[in-house]
Parts: sequence; C-alpha cells; structure tokens
Amino acid sequence: MTGKSYITIKGTKEGLVFLLDDKCDFVLLLDELNSKLDKHVQQFTGPIVHIFIKLGARQLEEEDKERIRSILRRQGNLLIQSIESDPPAVDPNLKLAPTLHTMTGIIRSGQTVEYEGHLLLLGDVNPGGTIRCSGDVYVLGALRGTVHAGKYGDEEAIIAASLMKPTQLRIADIISRPPDEWTSAEPWMEYAFLREGTMAIDKMTSLSRQRKEVMLFKGV
Repeated sequence: MTGKSYITIKGTKEGLVFLLDDKCDFVLLLDELNSKLDKHVQQFTGPIVHIFIKLGARQLEEEDKERIRSILRRQGNLLIQSIESDPPAVDPNLKLAPTLHTMTGIIRSGQTVEYEGHLLLLGDVNPGGTIRCSGDVYVLGALRGTVHAGKYGDEEAIIAASLMKPTQLRIADIISRPPDEWTSAEPWMEYAFLREGTMAIDKMTSLSRQRKEVMLFKGV
C-alpha cells in the first residue's frame, strides 16, 4: 500500500457511500477495500448498514463487481444496495444519426407531410403537395410540388428525385431558383444541394464527391 488512498467513505442518511478511484489499477482498489475492512472492523459491526458503491468513470464487468461484493460480505451487516458507474460522457460534437422514415404513396395538392429526420418517399409529389423534413428528402418518383429539407437550418441536407420538376425547393433558409430552371429531361436521378449558399443540382451518382461519407441508414 502506498500513502495514497483510493477509497473514500462518506456517511449519508441512507447509509455509507464508497467512492472508488477510477484511475488506479483495479487490484489496488481490492487490496485497499480489504485493508479498510480489517482496519475499521469495529466501525463496520452492529446493525445493518446499506452500502452504495460509486465507481466514477470506471466500467466493470459483472465478474469484477462480484469480487467487490464478496469482500464486503465478510461483514455480515453490510448490505450492498448498488454498484454504479457514471454515465459515459457524450461528445458534444457527435451527431446522432437521424431517423429514416419511409412512405409509400402520392402527396397530392393541398397535402403537407412533415418528418423529423430523413424521408424516403416511394411515390410522387404532385403540384401543390408539400414535404418538410429536418434532414434529407429522397423521392423515388416525380417531384412536382414543394420540398423543404433541413428545415431547422441544416445546410448539408439534400433533396433528391427520380424526376426533378419542383414548384419550389428549399434547403435550410435557401429557396430555389425559378421552377423553369429546374426542368430537366435527363433520365437519371438528380439531387439539389447548397454550394456556397446557392442551390445547385447534380446527378445522384455525384453525391459521394460532395460528401466524404455517404450517409448509411440503419436497417436499410
């Protein structure tokens, strides 16, 4: 044992909280736990005492948790209530994968469809029909109505369609050019995207050049 203590014991109205150092070797924790029980055996005798083990950032398999329990069981009056680790830290820069919604049918004039995440529409958007999504919109059919992708300001969102003849396209806060400029007789699927704050159109096969990683949807 070194002079450093790896276990701090605090009393609460619920019982005793054992705060275990989460940086040291696990074997050192077990050694100190044994030592503390031997040294303070008189303090750990008497009525039932509820014990709460706090592991900090350390994550333990059930086998190692059982090793802790077996040491504390030496004192018959110590009742372990929990052995808990802190929740893993979440990277604030980590983007959660949006949900992909799939819809089949025709969005008719006067109809508005809204989704959080991405939308894959197997059908057409007729003139007067509207789609609004926080992510991308993929139309496997004719897009002749209005689509707003990235409605909360996501400028990386795209709008794709098998036949791109929209009334209006909008990505984040950028609205498309006049509809007649989008008329295309090309037989391939196209997508609209923002390039330096201006909406542009390209073949769907070019998407991988714009995005370093083509989005993968779980389960698709």
